[in-house]
Amino acid sequence: MLNRFVKLLERVLFGHRLVVLGVIGLFTVIMAAFAVQLRMDAGFEKQMPIGHEYIQTFQKYRSHLLGANRITVVVRARKGTIWTKEGLTRLYKVTQAVTYLPNVDRVGVQSLWTPNAYVNEITDEGFRAEPIISGTITPSQLDPEVVGKIRRATTVGGYIGTLVSHNENSAMITAELNERDRNGKVLDYVAFNHLLEAQIRKPFEDAGFEVQIIGFAKQIGDIADGATAVLGFCAIALLLTALAVYWYCHSVRFTVLLILCSLTSLVWQFGTLKLLGFGLDPLAVLVPFLVFAIGVSHGVQQVNFIVRELAHGKTSFDAARNSFSGLLIPGVLALVTALVSFITLLLIPIPMVRELAITASLGVGYKIVTNLVLLPVAASCFHFKKGYAEKALKRGERRGRWLRFLARVAQPGFAEVAVALTLVVFGLAVWQSRDRVIGTLQPGAPELRASARFNRDATSIASSYDIGLDWLSVVIESSGTACDNPAVGLYGDEFTSAMRTEPGVVSVESYSAALRRYNQGYNEDYPKMNVVPIDPGNYGSVSVDVGRAKGFMRADCSMTAVHLFLTDHKATTLSQILTDVKAYRATHPFPGITVRLAAGNAGVLAATNEEVAASELPMMLNVYAAILILVFLAYRDWRAMMACCLPLTVATFIGYWFMKELQIGLTVATLPVMVLAVGIGVDYAFYIYNRLQAHLAGGLSIAKAVEFAMQEVGVATIFTAITLAIGVATWSFSALKFQADMGKLLAFMFLVNLLMAMTALPALASVLERWFPRRKPARAPGLFSH
Repeated sequence: MLNRFVKLLERVLFGHRLVVLGVIGLFTVIMAAFAVQLRMDAGFEKQMPIGHEYIQTFQKYRSHLLGANRITVVVRARKGTIWTKEGLTRLYKVTQAVTYLPNVDRVGVQSLWTPNAYVNEITDEGFRAEPIISGTITPSQLDPEVVGKIRRATTVGGYIGTLVSHNENSAMITAELNERDRNGKVLDYVAFNHLLEAQIRKPFEDAGFEVQIIGFAKQIGDIADGATAVLGFCAIALLLTALAVYWYCHSVRFTVLLILCSLTSLVWQFGTLKLLGFGLDPLAVLVPFLVFAIGVSHGVQQVNFIVRELAHGKTSFDAARNSFSGLLIPGVLALVTALVSFITLLLIPIPMVRELAITASLGVGYKIVTNLVLLPVAASCFHFKKGYAEKALKRGERRGRWLRFLARVAQPGFAEVAVALTLVVFGLAVWQSRDRVIGTLQPGAPELRASARFNRDATSIASSYDIGLDWLSVVIESSGTACDNPAVGLYGDEFTSAMRTEPGVVSVESYSAALRRYNQGYNEDYPKMNVVPIDPGNYGSVSVDVGRAKGFMRADCSMTAVHLFLTDHKATTLSQILTDVKAYRATHPFPGITVRLAAGNAGVLAATNEEVAASELPMMLNVYAAILILVFLAYRDWRAMMACCLPLTVATFIGYWFMKELQIGLTVATLPVMVLAVGIGVDYAFYIYNRLQAHLAGGLSIAKAVEFAMQEVGVATIFTAITLAIGVATWSFSALKFQADMGKLLAFMFLVNLLMAMTALPALASVLERWFPRRKPARAPGLFSH
């Protein structure tokens, strides 16, 4: 049935070649017009898992807590301290510049110069709370006496280590960002990053002062700028691929045709993304090249098939037609499997990952047309002399002679040893990868190198201030008249005390800690009054004062917060702290009080890690289930299912082991690479097994079938894997660490999947054929074939 459909499709496509090429050409031009409009599109909320417990807490209380999407700017004197007229004047100017940046919540900006940085003092007249720098003071009035008063107020107010560094050579400005402005327009993080450089760093950094900037907006902007450089590495990889293809086929026409067909699907992919209203996320910028790699893999197989047909005396037209019909089934099978692999990423409820899944799925889907239809149809229009094809075939035979030796892996004795070694490696890989980490393994921005300006700034700030750059906000919910219920504050105080000693916690700021400070201040700064007031009236009045500072409570006291400032956002750090908070919550229940996790940038990251961890196994199971179903439909044989999937599984766990050894965590950036590795591995397996099954159907023994299959497609498969591995290996020199890591991981996975397909697959197929003899002859490849 399917074979009749393939033949019908073949007659239609090759019978109307010019119409087909014309329609595809016109469609490409139209999509190119949209593709050139595609822009980088990053978003903080795109990284939040939908419906996760932590995100629900974050969204419910985001207007009352410290904003997770904030920028931190530090003005550092290169010599001396910040306590000079020049230093405080520079801080004032930078504070003003930050305040008037677009999308900045002006009320939430805090520095020594803002009214929300105030000091509480006990004077002869009583309790006084005033800004550190009075609103009547201007930079021109900063004489030594005024600067001295500001310095004393900062010390008394407890801002050394928070707004001013411990060595007092720098001061901090923090600002919260709104992702949408008043008109609902989404913040362009790439443009905002350029604005930070143009309006904050460049005007105010000189020989006297350094300006350090960190935060999500800065981080994602730097990644986007680095991602733009990815195009250079993609160009290098493209050039290497083109040179390798030419070396393989010795034909400029085949080389150009293969590259153009692979690039055509990228044009369609980008154009469709624009039409759907998507952009290209900086963390997903590698996906288009990965899809291009899949196209090259299938294109080389097409060229290999056409050249082989030409050498057997076929015309270009007939060779291309035979290539189309001969490779359509394994090609569609491989691409559909890759498509399903990417679609399973939709299981992860993170908008950025879902956009990535759509991006990759579009590219892979279009490959079915550009590589399995466009390439052979276009190739049929060329004319090749038989002498070229004969030389190409002889060249291929010379290159593939050693494959006869490799094919011995399917012979009795060798096959059993190869399968046994594969199972040993599989067990070792599963054991060694058992402790792989979900999330990031490095402090700072893991996507950037340690030497990147962002990470240098982050390291400098983290070493100079008590408030960590990563914080986890725990919410304590209460019911009833909470502002008259000291039990809420006492519960929060006990929790705060327990969290101070947690490994990975730098400091803790909380509602109860603020209650303690204010209560002491109200009682003539008597140290013994540094406690949570237990009188309901006193408790309520002190709570009103605490409420003046954003981030610690709701006005009705139904929500109070504990902010855990962390040493870093490593997966191990977050996991341990979250485990301990949950344990405390479980072992310290209190009527009317609920402890909710979690807000802060660390809370968002922890939610992402948990979703990746929860989705990984179901996603991989779905991928393999899809592969098993498609293999069964193609070959109607459980042996094929085992032979194709077991080597693929071994390669996947070897990849996890590789990630562990290189300290590459499983994140939203690395997970798609592992999925792609499955897709590429399936390509290798399907093309080899397809020829193997065809020879078995022709009556050959399993050993001979393996030998012929290896000679026919082995060289093309090896060539594709090595070419792609070399291309992505160039990414190791990228300024972006995550791109360099992805290059290493992809190159490794290309080669491991190749090794499994060329050794474990034929060995396992041989063992299964001999241990479980067929009752009926092998079926020729094809879905629902008769």
